[in-house]
Amino acid sequence: MAQNLLQVTNLKVSADEKVILEGLDLTVNKGETHVLMGQNGAGKSTLGAAIMGSPAFTVEAGEILFDGQDITHQSPDVRAKAGVFLSFQTPEEVPGITLENFLRVAKGAVTGEPPRILPFRKALSAEMEELQMAPEYAKRDLNVGFSGGERKKSEVLQMLTLNPKLAILDETDSGLDVDAVRTVARGVREFRTDENALLIITHNAKLLEGMQIDKVHVLVGGKIATTGGPELVDLITKHGFCAIVDENGKCLMSGEDGGCAVGEVCEPAAMPGGAR
Repeated sequence: MAQNLLQVTNLKVSADEKVILEGLDLTVNKGETHVLMGQNGAGKSTLGAAIMGSPAFTVEAGEILFDGQDITHQSPDVRAKAGVFLSFQTPEEVPGITLENFLRVAKGAVTGEPPRILPFRKALSAEMEELQMAPEYAKRDLNVGFSGGERKKSEVLQMLTLNPKLAILDETDSGLDVDAVRTVARGVREFRTDENALLIITHNAKLLEGMQIDKVHVLVGGKIATTGGPELVDLITKHGFCAIVDENGKCLMSGEDGGCAVGEVCEPAAMPGGAR
């Protein structure tokens, strides 16, 4: 029987007095990989940040349960220690602390026990080699002078080092060339086990190649409008979001006035049996 790792119920989230998520529900079980897709501004990053406990967002209503515990109003450090990890779209530079020291301190904070230096360095070196990161990056200040691709690899390296129960990847593939996407995807595949889970926010199907995707969710207007399997990724990649229709054949991007939020002529291409 599948065991719930993350359960989000009727989540309403705002920022600067503007409601972004409007009663969102989501369940992720151990051993699953979920993909979250949607147009810019649909609330994808807001959901990731709310699960992580970002102070930039306010939970107005609803509940977030993680591994059986209510973390709705817990601080980000408590959530991180519980096993939640969030990669950033735009990782920040942190002068004055090297990548290696940052990861070693973070690992100790999560596990409650400082890792031994030599075994830690050996494991870190192996992970960096897997991600095709030059060894000298370990001695450089965190993300300072890193290219966009190296910053994203650094985020995946953090995930592999901290080994969380739930990893939320917020467009980790954005801005990467094809080879870098493949490298990052390899690191993500290495992470996944039957005891953890992934929530991947992406616009790029390349990152998902070779992964076992359990569920794909399409976010519209602060709610999950439809959920399906990997075929949803293919459909959206080929035909855009207007290809996803409800049980009445209506484009999910259409508002109450019948206009399409995509801003183009809406010609839905329904999935066999409809997307529900």
